[in-house]
Amino acid sequence: MKVFRGFKHPGVSEACAVTIGNFDGVHRGHQAMLALLKSEAQQRGVPSCVLTFEPHPRDYFAKLHQKPELAPARVGTLRDKLDDLAKAGVDQTIVLPFDARLANQSPQDFIRQVLQDGLGARYVLVGDDFRFGKARDGDYALLDATGEAHGFDVARMNSYEVHGLRVSSSAVRDALGQGRMQDAARLLGRPYCISGHVVHGRKLGRTLGFKTLNLRFAHWKPAASGIFVVLVHGLAAKPLQGVANLGVRPSLDPNDVNRGRVLLETHCLDWPEELGPEGAYGKIIRVELLHKLHDELKYDGLDALTQGIQKDRDDARAWLAAHISLPGGTRI
Repeated sequence: MKVFRGFKHPGVSEACAVTIGNFDGVHRGHQAMLALLKSEAQQRGVPSCVLTFEPHPRDYFAKLHQKPELAPARVGTLRDKLDDLAKAGVDQTIVLPFDARLANQSPQDFIRQVLQDGLGARYVLVGDDFRFGKARDGDYALLDATGEAHGFDVARMNSYEVHGLRVSSSAVRDALGQGRMQDAARLLGRPYCISGHVVHGRKLGRTLGFKTLNLRFAHWKPAASGIFVVLVHGLAAKPLQGVANLGVRPSLDPNDVNRGRVLLETHCLDWPEELGPEGAYGKIIRVELLHKLHDELKYDGLDALTQGIQKDRDDARAWLAAHISLPGGTRI
């Protein structure tokens, strides 16, 4: 899959079938849209294209109005979104910076400058609640009328439901926020995962006897947080069992080397000897969050923190023994 920041690049396709949205989490509703998009693109002989935004428009307006509570919790990072879109078979993704210019662009200008002139849209697929342009004045009716006048097709996909529940990024956020990992997996069509490069941290874990793999979650407000039972993919031939902390580590100094950033810190229950103590740094791993043990806790000192980690480690091992059959990571 080709990825572009903006559409003014020589490698961007001259024509395409495009769908527009934030695609946070790339859940089952998104997946159904992408399957339809691919089919329509093939019929027209053009590439399939996703037009998405970074930052999320609501992030932009939350910052503009200095109201962080308006920003939505983020299901996935940009890396994870692009990876999921590639797995869905999308040919190209345009990541459009959401800034003041775009926020103030009229619906008509968005259609002409972005969809027609920028992407050469031959087919545009949107969700049933799609709004666009300044003050969200643009809607499906305007887009459809413009398409009919200018020779591109417009389609709208109704809500996707699972057991009567509308699948949406909001529903996924709610499930993750409440620690309902199985419900989140049903909405996503797969276990909830976070991926990224293993980075250096303050290395406190190894001092306490619990070496961790650190991934940065590139958003200040993750949809999930707390202590989780996990499987780690990408370091060995088989997934590694572990326990992870996703959050800001309230027991530690917020001004340390991590500067209070959101991290996913994963301790593997059994470390592969062949990796050696430094063998994971720089590698891209995928951490599968299976079950939430509890919220982040603030411990009174390092001794209490060590005891808490040991209990989490024991609880994770017990949960995995009851629910996971390895090798192969097959669920039982």
